Amino acid sequence: MNILVAMDSLKGSLSSSEANEMIKKGLQQANPQFHVKTVPIADGGEGTVDAFVVGLHGTYVKTEVTGPLGTPTTATYGLIHEGKTAVIEVAEACGLPLVDPRHKQAMEATSYGVGELICHAIDDGCESVYIGLGGSATTDAGVGMLQALGFQFLDANGNAIGLGGKHLTSIQTMNTTNVHKALQHVTFHILCDVQNPLYGPNGAAYIFSPQKGASPEEVQSLDKGLQHFSSLVHTEMGVDLQRYAGGGAAGGLGAACLGFLQGEFVSGVSFLLEQLKMEAKLRDVQVVITGEGRLDAQSAMGKAPTGIAKLAKQQGIAVIALAGDVSLSDSHIHEFGIDAFFSIVQGPISLQQAIQPEQASTNLLKTAEQVGRLLCISDSFMSK
Repeated sequence: MNILVAMDSLKGSLSSSEANEMIKKGLQQANPQFHVKTVPIADGGEGTVDAFVVGLHGTYVKTEVTGPLGTPTTATYGLIHEGKTAVIEVAEACGLPLVDPRHKQAMEATSYGVGELICHAIDDGCESVYIGLGGSATTDAGVGMLQALGFQFLDANGNAIGLGGKHLTSIQTMNTTNVHKALQHVTFHILCDVQNPLYGPNGAAYIFSPQKGASPEEVQSLDKGLQHFSSLVHTEMGVDLQRYAGGGAAGGLGAACLGFLQGEFVSGVSFLLEQLKMEAKLRDVQVVITGEGRLDAQSAMGKAPTGIAKLAKQQGIAVIALAGDVSLSDSHIHEFGIDAFFSIVQGPISLQQAIQPEQASTNLLKTAEQVGRLLCISDSFMSK
């Protein structure tokens, strides 16, 4: 039996590649004759760089950038297509995990480090950049990223504003004289499945900033800042940032990538699967095993497991999903190509215990072995 394993990462626990390897090991414990291929996947969030680099035999680059609260941090991005394309996850430079959960500072968080990653990549000769939006700690409309790229945003006194969303309302004018010269020759693909606008009730501040530590008063302040920035850009550039579906992604980075970098929005998982030529990898495969940390109603909204499940069903391939938490899953999941799903949790256990890499690895291994044994029974039954 030919099996393809394509797990998304288990956030805070295992990478896609690590999860894949544990499942492969479990399956082959059930039956050493199983032919198991593994492919790391992601949806534009955590694990996107790994998925592209591993899948397309790229390389990793590490560099020091400005973290979300202004302190230096080491960030990694990928190079593919013979070093001509960079793959960047914004969370590497301004991700929520880089902020102490006891001291979240939504008003101060900046996306400056994302711009530094872009500069580093294009200075090294990249002609194309893929940016995965997801997991940011920021609500600064991408202004920090733009500042790092040379855009200047000035207050009423003609001084450059500081870093963070709290300064958005201070912007009175902008200057593009010092924008990175190579920027106009670079193409950007923005990997995102979020449809939220930049501001308003469904915008970046109201929907996402509370989880980044914003109080109700700060949510209102950030939303006003996003509105103010959008109005300024419309006046000075003739660009309406609010009209972009997905502009509110990553605290407004989506709007900045579209309006200032002329980026093209693409579905994260669909774009990745296309780049990895997943259709070809599915040939002669009888079963696909996929999954993520939590399988719920949101899994159907552009997430990696349902993305590969849809592709597999087009070729009549059975799909099994594994996840740490399936408590909020329902029969609608089956409508997106997943034939059966299982929790990998073996018994009563706290979330903190469950996400420990060693525990998650053990759970995946044991569950995959039992799935493999079930597949052996099925294969034996079908052959009679």
